Amino acid sequence: MTAKKIVEQLKPLGAESYRKVLRNHGIQEPLFGVKIEHLKKFQKRVKKDYSLALDLYDTGIYDAMYLAGLIADDAKMTKQDLRGWLKKANCSMLSEYTVAWVAAEGAHGWELALEWIESKNESVAACGWSTLSSLLSIKDDSDLNLVQLKQLLHRAQTTIHQQPDRVRHVMNKFVIALGTYVKPLTEAALQTAARVGAVTVDMSGTACKVPDAAEYIQKAQKRGAIGKKRKTAKC
Repeated sequence: MTAKKIVEQLKPLGAESYRKVLRNHGIQEPLFGVKIEHLKKFQKRVKKDYSLALDLYDTGIYDAMYLAGLIADDAKMTKQDLRGWLKKANCSMLSEYTVAWVAAEGAHGWELALEWIESKNESVAACGWSTLSSLLSIKDDSDLNLVQLKQLLHRAQTTIHQQPDRVRHVMNKFVIALGTYVKPLTEAALQTAARVGAVTVDMSGTACKVPDAAEYIQKAQKRGAIGKKRKTAKC
């Protein structure tokens, strides 16, 4: 199956009502408005395909780009591929989710995340922090650098309120991910959340809210979910 044929099949699945929702969340044209449940059906059929994922992403069509992330063969994605995807990402859904997920599931996630969080570009830095959060959700604690993560936690604590909106938003998610998925650092994350306090982000008039990090982690504690990893960062 080629990218062209998939695009032809995606187009009639789009709905104006969902396109409106996507636009309200900052998704840029061109887009069809295909719901994720339909994209998942393509993912189930294709599974993983490195070349097809690259071709789909290169279409510049949001729905196809999102699908590209779902079917990407993460292990084959090079640093050049991932940097290229981030450069082409024109909305937070692609930079903070699609690119971050694929980077985290591959071999270069940690290195690129640390590179990206140093960027002065808001979307690049946000992708870096999102990649870190995705890594925490799927990697065994033994594969993580806990000392460096604690340093990053301190960095979030001391700089979060000076960051641009999207970086502030994903830094807060990083604190949550660290406290929820990395049991040895749960208490440190809770202490950081308490010191940081409320995090405010301009959500551009949408109903989305910034979660309270301490409250989120404490709910995970009550469920007995601390330290339970995900099978995949993608959803």
